Amino acid sequence: MDTKETLPLTAPEISSLWTQYIFDSMSVCFFRYAIEHIEDKDILILYQDSLYLSEKHMKKIKGFLKKEKYPIPKGFTEEDVNVKAPRLFQDPFYLFYLYIMALQGLTSYGVSVSTSIRGDVRKYFKDCNTEAMNLYDKTIETMLIKGLFSRPPVLTPPDSIDFVTHQSFLTGWFGERRPLTGQEISDITFNLNKMHMHVVLKLGFSQVSKSERLRKYINRGMKISSKHIREFEDIFHEEKLNVPISWQANVTDSTEAPFSDKLMMYQVQLSTQIAIAFYGAALSVSGRRDLALKYVYLTTELARYVEDGANLMIDKGWLEQPPLAADRRKLIKANKGK
Repeated sequence: MDTKETLPLTAPEISSLWTQYIFDSMSVCFFRYAIEHIEDKDILILYQDSLYLSEKHMKKIKGFLKKEKYPIPKGFTEEDVNVKAPRLFQDPFYLFYLYIMALQGLTSYGVSVSTSIRGDVRKYFKDCNTEAMNLYDKTIETMLIKGLFSRPPVLTPPDSIDFVTHQSFLTGWFGERRPLTGQEISDITFNLNKMHMHVVLKLGFSQVSKSERLRKYINRGMKISSKHIREFEDIFHEEKLNVPISWQANVTDSTEAPFSDKLMMYQVQLSTQIAIAFYGAALSVSGRRDLALKYVYLTTELARYVEDGANLMIDKGWLEQPPLAADRRKLIKANKGK
């Protein structure tokens, strides 16, 4: 018996589809605005392809949710974007932004595939993952051709294989610290790139936000991201390793908002939540104690920032409620009153 489309969607499947719909609706707004201003033909083609994919995803997800009689999220609409607003970011940053988004998509779709049970949903997320890989490949190739990709540090090949023979391999607080492993370098490089994107988005959004409270929140986040960049760069400087480039010069002097405060807040909140996830992944493979402690401290700081952001979104009526399990306690209480 073919149960591919007859079994009800599981909680992870509904959650993945719901979350992707919100994200893609935001992406459609961002891509539509960017397309109005991008002058570089190669970058423009990438954004046109990305817009097509996001719109296709939204249509597909609507189909899944309608069959389940599950409400379609509101997400973001034409009300949340002004495509005629002046340019806020220069073309090189748009390319870098797409690079980071493609990387995050690869991670997200991989998780969605691994937590999906129904065949048609698994196939959908596998297709999304393939699309994200192709977009990543095209984006990074374009960055390389244009000289905009900051390559991570290179390792010197050892003369032979070796094994760890002493607990000093874990030293980080006291004594002489060992050099960073390739994995530790990889995680710091990616987290540096993520924080550089955070700073640019927050710098641009702080210039155009209509809400004083939101501007204060974004500026606070910009200071946090800048501090994290310094923390990671200090580690690389100590190891005499090259650091990724900054993209702040790609923010224009525009003060007219291309996006609603709700969309900008969602983008900041989502980026911070993803940063927490990647910090956690880096923590799990960091052998040096000083790095582990640093990730714990930085993650705690981001977690407090996200909580304050969630409270702000609730106060503003911007936080769309994600899929929830049935409230059994409430149902039991209601039944007792009958």
